[in-house]
Amino acid sequence: MHSSSHGFPSKIATAALALTALTTWLMLRGYHGLLGDAQLYAFQALARIHPHLAGDLYLQNTSQDQFTVFSPLYAWFIEPLGLEQAARALTLAFTVWLLAASWSTARSLTGRDGVWSGDGARPRDGAWPAVVFLLIVAGSYGGSGVFKFLDEFLTARLPAEAMIATALACYFGGRKILAFGVATAALFVHPLIALPGLLLLVCLSIPIRFGVMGAIAGALASLLISAAATRFAWVSHVFPVMDLAWLNVVHERSQFLFLQLWSFRDWELNVQPFFYLTFTAMAFPDARVRRLCVAAGLVGITGLGVAFIAGALGPVALMVQGQAWRWVWIATFLSALLMPAAILQVWPDPKCGPLCALLLTAGLTLPAIDGMACVSLGLSLWLMKSYLPIRIGLILRWMAWALLTAALGWIVFHDWNLFSSALRAASTGAPMRDLFGLQFLVTLAAAGVWRCVHSSRAAWTPTLVSASLLAVSIFFIPSAFRQSRTLASPADIAEFADWQAVIPPTSTVLVTPPRDVGTFVWFTLQRPNYLAADQTAGVVFSRPTALEVQRRSEILLPLMDPNWKFLTRLRAAATDKRKLEVATHPLTTATLEEVCSDSQLGFVIATQDLGFDALPHQKPGPWKGWNLYDCRNVRRKLSTS
Repeated sequence: MHSSSHGFPSKIATAALALTALTTWLMLRGYHGLLGDAQLYAFQALARIHPHLAGDLYLQNTSQDQFTVFSPLYAWFIEPLGLEQAARALTLAFTVWLLAASWSTARSLTGRDGVWSGDGARPRDGAWPAVVFLLIVAGSYGGSGVFKFLDEFLTARLPAEAMIATALACYFGGRKILAFGVATAALFVHPLIALPGLLLLVCLSIPIRFGVMGAIAGALASLLISAAATRFAWVSHVFPVMDLAWLNVVHERSQFLFLQLWSFRDWELNVQPFFYLTFTAMAFPDARVRRLCVAAGLVGITGLGVAFIAGALGPVALMVQGQAWRWVWIATFLSALLMPAAILQVWPDPKCGPLCALLLTAGLTLPAIDGMACVSLGLSLWLMKSYLPIRIGLILRWMAWALLTAALGWIVFHDWNLFSSALRAASTGAPMRDLFGLQFLVTLAAAGVWRCVHSSRAAWTPTLVSASLLAVSIFFIPSAFRQSRTLASPADIAEFADWQAVIPPTSTVLVTPPRDVGTFVWFTLQRPNYLAADQTAGVVFSRPTALEVQRRSEILLPLMDPNWKFLTRLRAAATDKRKLEVATHPLTTATLEEVCSDSQLGFVIATQDLGFDALPHQKPGPWKGWNLYDCRNVRRKLSTS
C-alpha cells in the first residue's frame, strides 16, 4: 500500500502518519505552561486588561510590546478564557497551524511527486517525515541557543513562524501574491521573525546573482551607517549610537545580542544549518529545493554579517535592536524541514548513502555528538562518492550498520536505569524528554512507522500501527501537559487579597530574597515590579530603562547582587559553577530603611519581621510567614526620628 492510493487504506495510512507526529509531539515537546519568554508576553497582554500594569519599568519606556499586535489579540482571548487557558489554547492552535503549513510546504517540494524510492519508479510522500523531524530536532539558534523555532509555550514568535511557513506553502503552491501578503502581515506580529521570511521570498523571486548583490549591498550599507554614525554627529541624530553606560547594561543582560561575545560552541551551532542546507542542495535533484536552500543560506549569512557589523562598530542602537542574527532561524527551520527528503534521496546510494544518512541524523538528534563534525563528514563523503571504488562502498555500508548498532548500545547502556524508572512513571509526568538519545530513538521509530505504512500491501498493518500509536499518545498525554505551576489562577489571587487591598495598583513591589523571576508580583499580586530578572529583558530597546535598571540595582546592593548581570555570572561560572547563583543578604532594619529611601519603591515582601507595621501572610502555603512592608511607613518613621 502506498500513500498515493485512495479510499480506506489511504485514510488509515494518513492516520498512522498523523498519529506519529502527535506521539512525537507528546513525547518530546508537549505544553508545560507559561515558561521563559511566555511570561513576558503574558504580562504584556495583562497590561492591556489592567492598564495600571503599564507603569511597570518593563513597559513604561520603549519595549518590544510596541512592535506587535499580538498583545491585544492575546488579551482578547484572556478575558473570556483566563490566562492559562488562553495560553494553552493559542499555543496548541499556532502549533497545529505551523505544522500544517510546514507539511504543505514539504508536500509541494518533496511530496508525492518529489521523493522517489531507489527503484526510480515508486513515489514516496516526504511531507510527513518532514513534520515529524521538525518536532524531533531542537531547532536552537542564536548565542547559547537562546531561541528555537516551534516553542512549547506561547510567544509572538510562534504565530509569526506559522505565518512564514504559510507564506512558503503559498509561494510553492503557485499563490505568490498571497505569499507576500501573508509574510508582510507577519511583520506586525513579530518583525524580527517575519523579516527574514519576507527576504527569503524576495530572493526566491529574483535571480540568485541579484540576491547575492543585495546581500552584499545590505552588509555594506550597515557598515557605512555604523561608521558614519560613530564619526558624524548629524548621522548619529538619525541613527543613535549606544553610549557606554547603556551598552554596559545591554552587554551584561543580553550578551547573546553581540556576535563578538559568542563562544566557539555558539558559532558552531549557528553555522551548522548552512552545512545541512548545502548537503540538501547537492543531494536533491529538484531545482526548486536547491534554489530554496541557496536563498535560505544567503538570508542567514547576510543576517550574521549585518549583526556582526552592528555589534562591532558603534554600536548603532537600531541595528543592535534589529538583531539580524535572528535571520538564521529560517535556515535552521528549512534545514530540518528538508533533511528527511535529503536522507531519502541519498539512502539508496550503493556506496555511502546509508552512512551519510546516519551521520546527518545523528548530528541533529544526538546532543552528545558534534553536529558539525557529523554533517562535515557526511558532506565530504557525498562529494567523494563518485571517486570511491565499489569495495570501499561495501565497507562504508557495513560501517553504517556497525555505527548504528554502537549508537543504540551506547544509548541503552547510558539510559537503562533512567529509562525503566521514567517509563514506569511516564503517565504521572516523568521527564521522558530528558532521556539521553531519546530524539535518536524516536527518529528511528518514526522511520520504521513510515517504512511500514509505505511498504505494506494490506490495510491491517497500518491499522495496527495506528491503534498502537493512539495508545502510546494517550499514555503520554499527562506528562505532555504537566505544569510545574499555574500563574494568575483565581485561587492564588484570592489568597493574597489582604496584600492587594493594601498595595495601590500603581505601586511597585520588591520580593527579597527573590522567589521567582518576578511572576508573583506580576500575575498574583497584579502589581508592577520594582526590579526582577524578567523585567530587564527590554534594556536593549530603551536607554532610560537600562539606566533605571542600573540605578535600582545599586539601591538594592545591600540586599542582593544584580540579578540581570548574566555575562558576569557566565564568565564566573566557567571556573566555579556555584557562581551562577545570585548572592543575596538577609533583610535588616538598616537595609530596609536604605532601600525604602528610594521613592520609586512602594512595598517590600520579606521573611523577616522587623516591625514597621508589617502585614504578615497567615494562610497556609509557601508564603506563610512572609511579611509585607509599606515603604511609606518606613520613610515616615525615618522623617520623624
